[in-house]
Amino acid sequence: MSENQNALEGAPMFTAFGLRAEAVKLSPGLHVVATPIGNLGDISLRALSTLAAADAVIAEDTRVTKVLLAHYGISTPLVAYHEHNAAVMRPHLVARLTNGAALALVSDAGTPLISDPGYKLVAATLAEGLPVTSVPGASAVLTALVVAGLPTDRFFFEGFLPPKSAARRQRIAVLAPIPGTLVFFESQHRVAETLHDLAEVLGPRDAALARELTKVFETVRRGTLPELAETFAAEPPPKGEIVLLVGPPQDGALEIDAEELDRRLAKALETLSVKEAATVISVETGQPRRKVYARAVELSARNR
Repeated sequence: MSENQNALEGAPMFTAFGLRAEAVKLSPGLHVVATPIGNLGDISLRALSTLAAADAVIAEDTRVTKVLLAHYGISTPLVAYHEHNAAVMRPHLVARLTNGAALALVSDAGTPLISDPGYKLVAATLAEGLPVTSVPGASAVLTALVVAGLPTDRFFFEGFLPPKSAARRQRIAVLAPIPGTLVFFESQHRVAETLHDLAEVLGPRDAALARELTKVFETVRRGTLPELAETFAAEPPPKGEIVLLVGPPQDGALEIDAEELDRRLAKALETLSVKEAATVISVETGQPRRKVYARAVELSARNR
């Protein structure tokens, strides 16, 4: 066996397009690696090389990442790092980085640090003056945003809303004035309730529900919030990973009379505080917040 063959056998390798390839030597530090959100083909050659050359892959769920590594013939050791063990594991991982290790950080799917505990590890690594490198790739947030048909010039990623309706509506009311598309993750079992609360608080804004993105059964449903709320209330819970997107508030004031303003405020006050109701209706109608708040105070006092 030649010297080159011996060297190749000891080198970190990965498989792509049916061919074995040698990974590029990795510099010490933390490498934040985006992985596919569904379709295993949505990974870059740089990401594969990084995962193969790392001293270890830090994974949210090692069972999920093991499937990805096996698919591409990568044998790098896996280390579990999730919300339940993060506080204990973080010092050990930083110590390895301090000693010159090259570690790859991944989430279950998509870009790490988005709704996972990875940001604390990144912060701890930077606090020690150690390098952090991004290996970009798939993101459920951006994938959903570009197919939703909603404005993309400004958007706000909220992640998961509170599981209880009252707290969820309060949070939605806080988000109502944001002048951009709102992006949420949601559980399949709560999506109908969440759509109902979004419709109640935000009114007839344009919206979209994206599920199973990049997979065989990828589906995007579009309509106003009330339309989507009615549709999903009448159907079984949708399967798969779900992203909800809601368009920004309308520009300009609506032509509404005092009676219509009172009707909207009365409905909002059924579930929201005076302050929250005033914020939501002001955003929804374009009416001055001071005027709407004053009227909300009057209606609330009258109904006591």
